[in-house]
Amino acid sequence: MPMDQKWLIGVDLGGTKTEVILMDRQSREHFRTRRATITGDYQATLQTIESLVAEAETQAGTTGIPVGVGIPGSISRKTGRIKNANSTWINGQPMQEDLRQLLHRPVTLTNDANCLALSEATDGAAKDCNTVFAAILGTGCGAGVSVNGRLLSGPNGVAGEWGHNQLAWTPETELQQRPCFCGRHGCNETFLSGTGLSLTHQLLTGQQTPAHTITEDAGKGDPEAGKTMDHYLEHLARGLAAVVNVLDPDIIVLGGGMSNAEQIYEQLPERLPRYVFGGECDTPVVRAVHGDSSGVRGAAWLGA
Repeated sequence: MPMDQKWLIGVDLGGTKTEVILMDRQSREHFRTRRATITGDYQATLQTIESLVAEAETQAGTTGIPVGVGIPGSISRKTGRIKNANSTWINGQPMQEDLRQLLHRPVTLTNDANCLALSEATDGAAKDCNTVFAAILGTGCGAGVSVNGRLLSGPNGVAGEWGHNQLAWTPETELQQRPCFCGRHGCNETFLSGTGLSLTHQLLTGQQTPAHTITEDAGKGDPEAGKTMDHYLEHLARGLAAVVNVLDPDIIVLGGGMSNAEQIYEQLPERLPRYVFGGECDTPVVRAVHGDSSGVRGAAWLGA
């Protein structure tokens, strides 16, 4: 099948929804829709992607459009199969090859946090920056790195897998309070995701409260929620300072539900220098321009 050179299709595979976008190469969106992800069923996942791609091509009036797919995991170079996905039913599957055969064209897969980084580096908050660190602070926590407009993946396919490093400068007793699905304790994800914020609140108050409620209540002056947010911002400062000390990116871009907390952008700049080597930090921390669309837009740019 000849490849169409005008259009791009991106698919964002999430734990609860799968989204598709049809874009032209000037960054303009022409069609976007989503469907519920059928959890636990690999074949149904493939069929959902196939159906969404067909729907996007119907809107474009053509076929053979390049397809990129963002997934909550990565591809093993040794086996060509998915690994590290918290959507566990795709682990161990040759998903890229299966999609290539199903869609009869080349298909590019990468981690969804990489898609965030590529989207924001291409035409978002980091458009004019060389080295970009983009983190998803959502139900889980991951990140991607873009250098000069190209994704950095590394020989193990885990560049930017910041969510599964232990939170820096944290006592062992606190780390052990936070088991992670990866089998370890005290990963950044267990502190910095929305789930991690809720756990912090529970440990401090004994109350089980959704993350969005905590951030809203803190903004309204609730003292318990405010204390929880103070702890969260301290945790986030440690997590991002560790990145600055290794990568020293030109910009840090945040996506996911927690990125909507205004307290991050108001208070983090004064906290980061406490942990960055040398006591200075000029790295801007900003919200993703494309918001929830960054993942699917970045997936589309994989085919450019």
